[in-house]
Amino acid sequence: MAGSGERAGRTRDRLATLLADASAAVLGTAGGRATGVYLRSDAPDVLRLAVLTGLPGPLFRSWWRLHVDRPFPVADAYRRGGPVVLPNATETMRRYPQFAAGLPFPFGSAHVPVPGGTRPLGVLTVLCPALTDTGDELLDQGLLVRLAEGLGAELLGLAGGDEGAVRWDEAPVCVRPPPSRTARPAVGRFSWDPATSLVRADDRLHALLGRDPGAFTGTADALADALAPADAHRILAALRDTAAGRPPGAPLTLRAGDGTPRLLDLWPADAPGAGPAVTGVVFHAGPAAFAEAVADPLPQGVLCLDRLGLIVYANPAAARLVGRCRERLLGRALWDALPWLSGPPYDDHLRGALLAPESVCFHARRPAGDGDGPGEGDWLAVSVHPGADLLTCTLVPASRMDPATGPPARAHPDEGAEPDDRSMAPLYRPIALAIALTDAVTARQVSAVVVRELLPAFGGRRLAIYLLQERRLHLAWETGFPQGFLDPFEGVGLDARIPGVETLTTGRPLFFESMAQLGAAYPGLALDAEVGARAFLPLIASGRPVGSCILGFDRPRGFSAQERTVLTALAGLIAHAMERARRYDSEAALARGLQEALLPRRLSAHPGVETAGRYLPGTQGMDVGGDWYDVVESGDGLSLVIGDVQGHGVQAAATMGQLRSAVRAFALGDRPPDEVLSGTNHLLIGLDPGQFASCCCLRLDPATGRTLIARAGHLPPLLRCPDGRTRVLDVPGGVVLGVDPHARYPVTELVLVPDAILALYTDGLVERPGADIDEGIAELRLALAKAGAAVGRRGGTRARSLGAVADRLTDAARFAADRPDDVALLLAARHPAPPVPGRHGRGPAPLYGP
Repeated sequence: MAGSGERAGRTRDRLATLLADASAAVLGTAGGRATGVYLRSDAPDVLRLAVLTGLPGPLFRSWWRLHVDRPFPVADAYRRGGPVVLPNATETMRRYPQFAAGLPFPFGSAHVPVPGGTRPLGVLTVLCPALTDTGDELLDQGLLVRLAEGLGAELLGLAGGDEGAVRWDEAPVCVRPPPSRTARPAVGRFSWDPATSLVRADDRLHALLGRDPGAFTGTADALADALAPADAHRILAALRDTAAGRPPGAPLTLRAGDGTPRLLDLWPADAPGAGPAVTGVVFHAGPAAFAEAVADPLPQGVLCLDRLGLIVYANPAAARLVGRCRERLLGRALWDALPWLSGPPYDDHLRGALLAPESVCFHARRPAGDGDGPGEGDWLAVSVHPGADLLTCTLVPASRMDPATGPPARAHPDEGAEPDDRSMAPLYRPIALAIALTDAVTARQVSAVVVRELLPAFGGRRLAIYLLQERRLHLAWETGFPQGFLDPFEGVGLDARIPGVETLTTGRPLFFESMAQLGAAYPGLALDAEVGARAFLPLIASGRPVGSCILGFDRPRGFSAQERTVLTALAGLIAHAMERARRYDSEAALARGLQEALLPRRLSAHPGVETAGRYLPGTQGMDVGGDWYDVVESGDGLSLVIGDVQGHGVQAAATMGQLRSAVRAFALGDRPPDEVLSGTNHLLIGLDPGQFASCCCLRLDPATGRTLIARAGHLPPLLRCPDGRTRVLDVPGGVVLGVDPHARYPVTELVLVPDAILALYTDGLVERPGADIDEGIAELRLALAKAGAAVGRRGGTRARSLGAVADRLTDAARFAADRPDDVALLLAARHPAPPVPGRHGRGPAPLYGP
């Protein structure tokens, strides 16, 4: 919300409260595991996560800020103004590979725009368990749309109806989800004697299993069948192994008959003859709190986290294993209380447990000397089990692991790295960046992808990409550097002793953890800041030098071995993408040259008529299109023509060039439009290119305004009258060119009054996937009515040129990502002029105008 001072603070608080209440209400009403709301921000075309319910914000920092042009479901829902529903991971990967690579877990999601006035205020997102191929609906879409509409109405009400005031530019508000219904007791204990096969279970276990103690036969088989019928063989095998002194390395993850997640942990008696050979504990990974009398005596560590990542329970064994007293654990976020249990890959494990229904197991190392007292060993086996309200974490010493496997290699950054940086380099970044780069075809697009994907991943704030041309480095993209700082380095040769050159000539990345370190390595080098860190990466593709990439950080920081490896790999991806982009730029320049050669360099002029043409290619690289337009001097008047050859590519462009030449030849002979089209039709059939073309041709007499129009399968022209009325002209037409040698093309006659505008266009301007073309024509008609409002004479001068009108009509198509085809637009406006002496006779009455 816009505002200042105390009033702005109160407004933000009211907005945060409204969003938190609405988000929690959506979760409780629509179901799901988590929900969030994105709102527009003060940054252009950027959405920010304003509220997140059911998930901890710090673990999802990479998704706090989202550009509306990114290929993500939230951005698509915002741009298109309609819901985006992804029932499972398969559909998510198919439609949004970048989003799936960032969150590679099995969950479903629905994204619904929050309506405002002219465009959405934001997007409502709901995450829920993934659906299998059952045909069921993920969520009630109608309900979600109604909830989003209600939220939009409340936001506008809070903003006093000003949709521009609904903004969010802060960290998201994280909200605990509404609690689920009370579950059964969370922990039950039992003992088993292998000699007699007798099982003794406590009352909590009977209650957890939902069994009458009197109906329990007390055997291992009965216990296994009651715990998890599908996994009974695993339970019995684990009991036998534990009795033999080989307990499982981590609690077993089981599923009850109704699908409820359960955990089973086993350990042998301390000494022979000390009692039953095996003791076991069954955990219900649900929302119920652990009773101290049950969980506190357990030998393995137990931590419970709420869905915001706060530790709400820790038994004494957990406190001992992690080296923290319970008072320093309870009520703190896991990553704050145990910072060594955060960052990659642990953040990914926790995200998986929060989003997916399956448990995750991994090993973690508690750094030496970290703790309030002595620990039981550096390495711990950690299991995280999801629940509706809580995550249940169990910890056991690494000594219980299989010695043959051993603990994994250390996954933490080097000592001294900033805490924020440890969580900013997820392991999936190379995959996400590679997927994003596949859609980037120009050097500018590659650079924009690097800014969106690479900088946020490592906490960078500055980026410069230099490309090698004729043994000199030229700046292709930069962001974040002081204005003009990079100017002296433009065009620097490969003999210069600066890090951006040496990283390319040696092929080795250079990392400087502080600006002082950089200054010491390169005395006299101009620095853009006194504090920070820098990374210089060589861009080398298949052994060929492409350029260099500079990453800048605002604070000193270390670069772990893992980060150096990842950054070097990403530099290789960027280099290949840049090399591909340079080839594309060359091909695109050649294609543009070919297209420009086929289109008219200038339009034939007449003092009584103003014309303007625009062409927008809808294809990439060498795949040129077949749309064209032309204005030809025809006797004492003008012939205007527009056409569209079927298909794309060299063949379509060649056919288009031949048709344009034929139309010009016929029109220069001062033939009427129907004869121009008939002659061109015969020529195209004689050439037999296997293609057809649509065309609209008209002949205009500037002195009288008399206009003759003929169509060959082309869209009807639009006419805007001086009084603002705009309509589609009812012009009968014949079939497309190249099909019927006997085709006839009827002629329609009208008078174009002064300051009226005729618009000829191709289907790329009005066609949209999934929409009726008549809707697109209606939108163009309204746009012409508005854009042409200022065309005409105001005080003897023209208020707006016809070229400006053409620009306004094509601007929307210029930036439309879903535009399927090329666009050609030709406008004509007749100037007021005195009658031509000697011209007599009565022409047709004006169809429009006085």
